[in-house]
Amino acid sequence: MTTQPSDIVVFGATSFVGQILTRYLFEEFGLDGKLRWAAAGRSLPKLEEVRRSLGQGAHKLTLLQADADDEASLRRLCGNARVVVSTVGPYALYGEPLVRLCAATGTDYCDLTGEVQWMRRMIHKYEKSAQTSGARIVHNCGFDSIPSDLGVHYLQQQARERFGQPCAAVKMRVRAMRGGFSGGTVASVLNVLKEVKANPALRKELADPYSICPPGSGQRVRQKNLGFAEYDPDFGAWIAPFVMSAINTRVVHRTNALLQHAYGTDFRYDEAVLTGRGLRGRLTATATSVGLGAFMVAGSIGAMRSLLEKYVLPAPGAGPSPAAQLKGGFDLRFHGRTRQDEVLRTRVTGDRDPGYGSTAKMLGQAAACLASDISKKQVAGGFWTPAALFGDRIVERLQAHSGLTFEVLGK
Repeated sequence: MTTQPSDIVVFGATSFVGQILTRYLFEEFGLDGKLRWAAAGRSLPKLEEVRRSLGQGAHKLTLLQADADDEASLRRLCGNARVVVSTVGPYALYGEPLVRLCAATGTDYCDLTGEVQWMRRMIHKYEKSAQTSGARIVHNCGFDSIPSDLGVHYLQQQARERFGQPCAAVKMRVRAMRGGFSGGTVASVLNVLKEVKANPALRKELADPYSICPPGSGQRVRQKNLGFAEYDPDFGAWIAPFVMSAINTRVVHRTNALLQHAYGTDFRYDEAVLTGRGLRGRLTATATSVGLGAFMVAGSIGAMRSLLEKYVLPAPGAGPSPAAQLKGGFDLRFHGRTRQDEVLRTRVTGDRDPGYGSTAKMLGQAAACLASDISKKQVAGGFWTPAALFGDRIVERLQAHSGLTFEVLGK
């Protein structure tokens, strides 16, 4: 038990992403610097294994025992942290007690969830508590949705500098992505499909592009929802649906609402995957669309979902080797158009696989930014998005310390 609260506590340090995050914090910040951090989890022996794996000097790392099902231990955890970083998912199954306690105790919090239905419930149930206590709760601090959310933020900053106004319509296209989704992400997607099966009304909620925007935000412009292969003239290529667009687009729209419609009340945003030009691009887009649709159907059927989990999909807690993580990466392209038809193109790239290595670095810098860069006097408590809370500060951190690049492209 620490006598002085740590700046950051990693909850779920023994999970696959938690271990990558713990190593990243150790290598990036050490244990003798200004940023004090600790590791927490359910099993003390497993935490000790993680600490030993870090190597020389890691014996100084403080370990805290806490269980997602034990409120008393979570309360102690909040008392020993200024910022809690949670990698314990699926969050819809395990995440609510910690969010509730952070909101009640004024403890800042961030995670890497992409479970929009769960986020909506947490905002509805605990935002007033967080506003009262001063807790800043920031979901989506991994691949979903930092590259999209901060990518749009960056493009809009550049648009204001060049055109004196933001872009009214922005498209994000996945040009390249090496490395798979994490087992935790897959488990979260399957849990959403399971919830929809049990509660059909949830389908309508998930179809709403403004589902996590504050009530009365006034955004009701019809948004594009790509359902199948299509040709995109702005990119001169065929596109297919992107499995994470249903998460990222909601986060971007919440950012716009939290920033008092900085992108405009008529702002439009959509995401897709670039599959190439000509007949080959069309065939790839068609196959990708059919494959994604089949996965969603199979995931919503209990027996098929069990077969996918058992034989096809990565299991939670499993993932690629460090060498495979180094070979991963992503390249996202953004196309913005102003109301006067001025066009701006940007891109965001990452140097690790999106689901593990890059996500851990993004999550680590989000926690550090929350702990070190933004005081509670500067930003009040509540449920924030990465772009609305961190803005340019985290763009600088990500480029300097996380292997991400943000850049303007020529026409």
